[in-house]
Amino acid sequence: MKQIVCLATSPWHPIPTRKQQVMGRLTDCEILYFDPSISYLAPLKDKSAKAKLRAYKGPEEAIRPGLTVCALPPVLPFFNKFRWINRLNQRRMARFIRKKMKAHGFDRPVLWVYSPVTVDLVDHVPHSALVYDCVDRHSAYGGLMNPAVVDAMELELAGKCDQVFATAQPLAERLEKANPHTAFIPNGANFSRFYEASKAQPCPEDLKSIPRPILGFVGALQPCIAYDFVAHAAKAHPEWSFVFIGGEKPGADLGQLKQLKNCYFLGLKPNEQLPHYMAQFAVCLNLFAAGDLSKDVSPLKFYEYLATGKPIVSTPQPDQVLQFRDLIHIAPSADMTRVENFQDMNGPRGEYSGWWFACYPMCFVRENLPLPFFLHCDDVEYGLRWGQPPLVLNGIQVWHQAAEHRRSPMVSYYDLRNTMIVNSIRGTAGFGKLLLSWMKTLYYYWR
Repeated sequence: MKQIVCLATSPWHPIPTRKQQVMGRLTDCEILYFDPSISYLAPLKDKSAKAKLRAYKGPEEAIRPGLTVCALPPVLPFFNKFRWINRLNQRRMARFIRKKMKAHGFDRPVLWVYSPVTVDLVDHVPHSALVYDCVDRHSAYGGLMNPAVVDAMELELAGKCDQVFATAQPLAERLEKANPHTAFIPNGANFSRFYEASKAQPCPEDLKSIPRPILGFVGALQPCIAYDFVAHAAKAHPEWSFVFIGGEKPGADLGQLKQLKNCYFLGLKPNEQLPHYMAQFAVCLNLFAAGDLSKDVSPLKFYEYLATGKPIVSTPQPDQVLQFRDLIHIAPSADMTRVENFQDMNGPRGEYSGWWFACYPMCFVRENLPLPFFLHCDDVEYGLRWGQPPLVLNGIQVWHQAAEHRRSPMVSYYDLRNTMIVNSIRGTAGFGKLLLSWMKTLYYYWR
């Protein structure tokens, strides 16, 4: 059985990230998963971190047979500023890891790392292969670091690896210069879990008293979130409730939002409970602010939002969300006060909004039934009758056989007949366009 030593940048508990998702699915391997070290200075920022200074002396945790979680000793600060400090830290980590490997009978495992700082460790831990999984632009985090030092360590680490993965295309392109064995693999989501949010779920107690509609955000409340956009929208629309689910990170400025009566902070929730909360959302919010870090991030929350089938409103960051512009609404100006940002969903603004990809208000449907003699193009007529930008909701659409497999003389007859009817009622196309369309159809069957 293969053996893997994983040096993660996220502790196994409480939030499942890419690291836990990957390692948890490698069921044909024995895995030692090491939670990241904390700095001796960490308790100065977060008093709860004091207990973690001695966590490495405590018992290991068996997640399942073959998967064990261990804590690492604390480290000296400023390791991202001065390489010599990082070398001291990593050699100490290597000694500790080798002891754990010996205790578990590990001999030359696959060494799977997530941080540039491990460049000074990998040569001191026996391994059969080295994998670097890059999940962020580490030099963009700020704080006690020298970005040039971090970038240099990362490129050196990539050059030593047998395989490099990256969650964003720009990250992959940069690392590929150091190692041609680099693959772009974006994040994903636990689809079966978050799809449950598309179904009716019991409302959690702390959401019951919050007025609807709820615009929800799930994820760490970090400095790279565009809180000012939310504040602007919350002031303009006091009838909307903005709900934040996640832990607060140092440096996040939440003061303005916490003064608003329609902003609610529910704290960190167990991952398995999140579908119950997200099922109550009318809209899911992806709110990264512009910056080097957010540009190259692959937000796990975004893919979890997609799995719910809920409408999504996003800032243009990170770049990966732009690939989904047809499924979500991207507000380039991040002006979330505009109601259309939550209704249009980036759909076409032309007159045509057929029901195979659009939804209509029930108040309109009750008084406007489809024409009964239509067997083709009925959705075209109905969209023109509605005359408004379509309302597109993720996951609500009709799928049918591809158009190229549906061509027949009868279908073409309905195309011609119903196009004439629609234009006689709505006057959407001139005679020349109609004639050209008919000639193309006749030529299709003549040849």
